[in-house]
Amino acid sequence: MFFCAISGEVPTDPVVAQPSGHVYERRLIEKYIAENGADPITGGKLELSDIITVKANPSSAPPRPPNFTSVPAILNALQNEWDALVLETFTLRQQYNATRQELSHALYQQDAATRVVARLLKERDNAREALANVQSSMGIAPVDDVEMDAEPANAVPEDTAAIVEATLNDLSATRKRRKMVEGYATVDTVRSFEPKQSIPSLHASSLAGINSIVVSSESPDVFITGGNDKTVQVYDASTQKVLHTLKGHTKKVHHVAWREGGDGIPLIISASADKTSRVWGYDESSSAYAPKQTFKTHKGEVVGLGIHPSKRLVALASADKTFSLHDLSTFQTVYHSDQFDTPFHSLAFHPDGHFLGLGKSNGAVVIIDIRTGSAAAELAADGEAFSVEAVTFSENGWQMAAPGSAEGETVALWDLRKQKATMGLDLGGGFKVKSLSFDYSAAWIGVGGIGGLKLFAPNKTKEELWSTDGDVTDIAFGHLGKSVWAAGGREVRIWGA
Repeated sequence: MFFCAISGEVPTDPVVAQPSGHVYERRLIEKYIAENGADPITGGKLELSDIITVKANPSSAPPRPPNFTSVPAILNALQNEWDALVLETFTLRQQYNATRQELSHALYQQDAATRVVARLLKERDNAREALANVQSSMGIAPVDDVEMDAEPANAVPEDTAAIVEATLNDLSATRKRRKMVEGYATVDTVRSFEPKQSIPSLHASSLAGINSIVVSSESPDVFITGGNDKTVQVYDASTQKVLHTLKGHTKKVHHVAWREGGDGIPLIISASADKTSRVWGYDESSSAYAPKQTFKTHKGEVVGLGIHPSKRLVALASADKTFSLHDLSTFQTVYHSDQFDTPFHSLAFHPDGHFLGLGKSNGAVVIIDIRTGSAAAELAADGEAFSVEAVTFSENGWQMAAPGSAEGETVALWDLRKQKATMGLDLGGGFKVKSLSFDYSAAWIGVGGIGGLKLFAPNKTKEELWSTDGDVTDIAFGHLGKSVWAAGGREVRIWGA
């Protein structure tokens, strides 16, 4: 007699997962694959084509429940509710076991650290006592302890500042004379954008919603998303398959980032409402992303995430009014700022890497010089205070965009050289900015939010090049700027020429 690995009951329609060999009730495993695309026990990739029907002996099958044909609708509803309850219970059981293991590991670490500290204190006291005895026997007066000079607790380390300075010198020297990539899209290309693909039913339906999207720079059809269901998904639009589902967060994922190229392995980084940021690295031996680090630096939700142009640092912004820098080679926290006057809501790196823009809850964007960790300027919009939920820098190096009003119906374009807003983009009544992004050529800017997606020319003409409706939470530009991707609800939509 078989037992379902999810419900623990005898299945009425048993199937076996070919990769793992586990037995499941067909309706339960089909629903789990639809939502997660993975084996619930092993976590490996699993598709509907991988499950095989088990032809059980009818004499050993459990009796079928009576058919109450007079109330089929009620029975169907009760069955669906039971299936949902079983799946949720199974997920909670997995999370509970994982949390117990993490807690046990943390307790062991804390106990070991306490023992080491106690031993060091004892050795210090013994050394001081021995030194005092020697000084007494030699008639030397004891000397008070002298504190050694050290760097200020909140100073950016010299090696980190050196990385930022070297990146600035390399990028700023070539920015003015840089040539556009051959075959890159033009303004006329953008005007001709039309729907190319719609990918529905991403992430779980129980906590629906995608909050962030990033398109791969090396594989144009592959993208990652972070959702309200606490997971990060890697999806291939060409095959319409989930490649990886990364779990570990206990609350919704606000932002995701992808470190590709450079000297290190590919990394996926996420920022969550559970006050942590997680890092996954690609393991070639298993062709999967494995956990590398969990940054628990902040005491509030991590609401901003950005990778430094050097690809060696990552910055986080939090609702606890601080930001932090982390080394992606050692996975260590290299800097944690003092508290500012208001919480942060967004984060973006300047393309040269020496400045960090942080959106605040008072309608301002504070510009941080990463080499010192101090504020270089604060750019505030006129009018009442509001939360700056998006900020972005142009590749031209001198232009920055952020919401321009509490209603979110305008975008302010700032000239960093003059430190003032020189232009404003009118989005129309009822629009609410959620995402901003300049394209690589700096010839247009994408604005996504409640009310749709619009592309503008960020110059004196302020021309609206293209637009579409439908609420949008995040946007990204595709390969060579020839497409624009938008996430909203559980759907990702793609437009191109």
